[in-house]
Amino acid sequence: MALDKTISDIEMRLAAARAAQAMSQGMSPSDSEGDQGIMRHRMSFVMGVFTTFANRKRRDSIRQTWMPQGDQLRRLEEKGAVIRFVIGRSENPNPNNEVDRAIDAEDKEYHDILRLNHVEGYGGLPMKIQMFLSTALTTWDADFYVKVDDNVHVNIGITRSILARHRMKPRVYIGCMKSGPVVAKNDSKYYEPDHWKFGTDGNNYFRHATRQLYAVTRDLATYISANRHILHKYSNEDVSFGSWLIGLEVEHVDERSLCCGTPPDCEWKAQAGNPCGASFDWNCTGICNPVERMTEVHRRCWEGRGAEGHAQF
Repeated sequence: MALDKTISDIEMRLAAARAAQAMSQGMSPSDSEGDQGIMRHRMSFVMGVFTTFANRKRRDSIRQTWMPQGDQLRRLEEKGAVIRFVIGRSENPNPNNEVDRAIDAEDKEYHDILRLNHVEGYGGLPMKIQMFLSTALTTWDADFYVKVDDNVHVNIGITRSILARHRMKPRVYIGCMKSGPVVAKNDSKYYEPDHWKFGTDGNNYFRHATRQLYAVTRDLATYISANRHILHKYSNEDVSFGSWLIGLEVEHVDERSLCCGTPPDCEWKAQAGNPCGASFDWNCTGICNPVERMTEVHRRCWEGRGAEGHAQF
């Protein structure tokens, strides 16, 4: 614990020093790459699709639908958008570990996986999202950093347009905001061990974005990364993430087009002139049976339906 605190203090001081130096030079805090001072191309967003070792079929269903592959993925990056599947490592990584070898082979084939220096499953999703932000910030300089689950359908162009409306603001937290009840019964899937911190029984959580898809600006991602060792982790990822921003000067943007339903809901909204950035089923916290249904959802909810190939970004 003492070592973690020391590391956290050093990282915060280093981040503050870099920000001060960048501002004195007329740049944003992320305009330099590490200590080398190398200018990096500014991206619109970096999107991490959170997945696990067992979800290869889910990843393939996304590759076959809304996530470009090969040259299309590279062209997307040239236009300012990075998309990667995000996964950690096994508890005992080694050249003979079948699980890690399978992920390495998959990445060699598709070049669309971001490996974290994080034991998959250890510390739960709150720790994984912190490690994603730290890794993504080191690798890419972007206006927004986006987290999405691997059972959600995303319209890349529409999502980019939504984020672009807020790119000139320094501290923005975008998603479908909610405030559900704090669960104090330990037999529930959503049991909150720290329920007593939220007052009497029956109280709700503070406003936070639902877990399926949310985004933060670079400054907020940097804050979370620099302070990750001392930010409390609640039992639920989305609650944890929302709690890290409580007390800061942050604009919460409740963007309902990032939580549309699957057909026919997304079709109705598109016909009404409000196309969806993301679609899923609330009762399944994602698309129900995503491997089997992602193709149909893509066909009916996609921003470029009726045309061939992926939508132009």
